[in-house]
Amino acid sequence: MNQAARADAVQLYAAGSLRAALTDVSKAFRAVSGVAVQGKYGPSGILKDEIARGAKADVFASANMTHPQTLAETGKSGPVVLFARNRLCALVRPGLGVTTANLLDRMLEPEIKLGTSTPKADPSGDYAFEVFGKAEGLQRGARAALQGKALQRTGGPSSVQPPAGRNAYAWHMAEGRADIFLAYCTATREALQQHPDQQSVALPDALAVVAEYGLTVIKGAGPYAQKFADYIVSVDGQRILSSHGFAPGHERQS
Repeated sequence: MNQAARADAVQLYAAGSLRAALTDVSKAFRAVSGVAVQGKYGPSGILKDEIARGAKADVFASANMTHPQTLAETGKSGPVVLFARNRLCALVRPGLGVTTANLLDRMLEPEIKLGTSTPKADPSGDYAFEVFGKAEGLQRGARAALQGKALQRTGGPSSVQPPAGRNAYAWHMAEGRADIFLAYCTATREALQQHPDQQSVALPDALAVVAEYGLTVIKGAGPYAQKFADYIVSVDGQRILSSHGFAPGHERQS
């Protein structure tokens, strides 16, 4: 890539859960525009803090609406668009016998190691703790019990990183660091591709949480940033996101 092409490349900061989907979106965008997209993926809260401190991002795709809205409200970025939705599922180690109906009871068992991501740093952790809040409505004391036993294995600044190419949740499970891990359903789908012996269990309706993903263009972004953001919410971009298990976030446009 020559110097001019590097200068024109879109610098994307995006939630780790979007890595596979937005990598494919980026390839498709380059095919139609000739513009490369350089992606940095990680916990949305950590990426938001980097952008707020002046990181040279052009587009920020977060696993929640709060982080990009914070940037917009402080004048760091433009309007925020809801561009995708996700849900939480439970990734379960082999042989545990967990079902949607007994999931809460099993998570509450003292001997069960319950994995989550790290709240505030990673929206997946915030959504997991939202599940714990809903559990309180079903069983008194459940919120405190679940929060107290939650092992925040991923998404934090000091979290142990899996080997390259490994799904973090499946890897922690395989290493014995969790018996049940609350994670995005898109992530558990990927986990099962690497570890078919593990199980993805849907949360019961009373515990279900919808993750809303927000997209914003950073102030002072390069010339193709808005075009790439528009492509993400286009019919073609949304089709790619859907193929990775995401639900559409807003009314599609051409």
